[in-house]
Amino acid sequence: MTRSASIKWIHGILCIFLLTGLNASGQAIKPDVSGFIAVQPDAMALEDGGFSQVVIAGDPGKPGIYVVRIKFSPGRMSRPHFHDQDRYITVIKGTWWVSLGPGSEVFDPKKTVPMKEGSFVKHPAGGPHYDGAKDEGVIVQIMGMGPVKTTRIEP
Repeated sequence: MTRSASIKWIHGILCIFLLTGLNASGQAIKPDVSGFIAVQPDAMALEDGGFSQVVIAGDPGKPGIYVVRIKFSPGRMSRPHFHDQDRYITVIKGTWWVSLGPGSEVFDPKKTVPMKEGSFVKHPAGGPHYDGAKDEGVIVQIMGMGPVKTTRIEP
């Protein structure tokens, strides 16, 4: 499989995870009987290699708020796309590289800007963008309202 085909496959899998509310192992974190969620970091462990995610709360594929954590391994970036709902992202660990808005319809990692640990980014509905990791792994936390649809922008 070529690098390009591999990246398209990984991006497709990421979109499936985001739309189904599953983490990389096929599980979502569930609230207790009273509706509380209290999760220790080891229960949100993210795997190395490509993209890994855990759905902390809600379900991106169903109505209501959701919270997802995603790990991008070094060198892994999404391709240009947009969402039909606003999304709110906090960089938890590492430097996340982003291309936002007009001009982001064409993938060019050299045009991304760094968002260091603790940074915040809003992806407005319909706003073209791509993002990911360059030379270090990155963990981001994404919040939004479901159901959310991701649309790839083909070159």
